[in-house]
Amino acid sequence: MSARATAGELIPGFYAEDERERWLVKDRIMVKGLAWGRPRDGHPEGRVGLHVADLLRLIDEWGERDPRRRELRFISLVHDSLKWRVLPWLTKRGHNHHAARARRFAAGYTDDERLLATVALHDAPYAVWRHMRHTGEFDSERFQRMLGDIPDLALFLRFVELDGSTAGKDGEPVEWLREQLARHTAAT
Repeated sequence: MSARATAGELIPGFYAEDERERWLVKDRIMVKGLAWGRPRDGHPEGRVGLHVADLLRLIDEWGERDPRRRELRFISLVHDSLKWRVLPWLTKRGHNHHAARARRFAAGYTDDERLLATVALHDAPYAVWRHMRHTGEFDSERFQRMLGDIPDLALFLRFVELDGSTAGKDGEPVEWLREQLARHTAAT
C-alpha cells in the first residue's frame, strides 16, 4: 500500500456514514494504522483495514440499527488502529497497549465514555480468559475491576462478540465472557 493510501483503499467497501467518520478516516494517524499489519494469529487477514472491513460487514449482516450501529462502527474503526504505535521493546501493557493508545486517539473524536471504555478494554476479557487457561485460576478481582470500568456492558459485550466473530478468532473466550456476565448478573 502506498503512503498516500485512502481509507477506501485500506477498508474495502468503506464509505463514511457521518461527519465524524469522514474526519476520522482522513486523519494521517488513522490511515497509517489501517495500513499496518501482516497475517498473524488471530488476524489472518493481515492489515488492520481488512479486519475493520470484516467488522463493518458483520455490523451490516447483523442488522444493527442506529444509534448502536454508529457506535459499533466508530469502535470498529479505531479499536486496533494504534497497533503500529506500540513500542515492541516495551511490555504491551498500560500506556503501551494498543487499546490504551487507541482510546487516547479516539478521545480526539468523542467524549462518550461508553465508546472510549469499550475501545480501551476490548481485549481485557481475552486477557483474563487466557490467564485462566494458562494458570487454571480465574482472576475474579481483575475481572471485577474490568466490569467496574465499563459504563455500558451491553455495548461492550456486543463489540467483543463482533470482534471475536472474524476469521482466525477463537469463539471460546467470547462464550466464556457471556457465561461470566450471566453469573455476574445473577449475583447482583
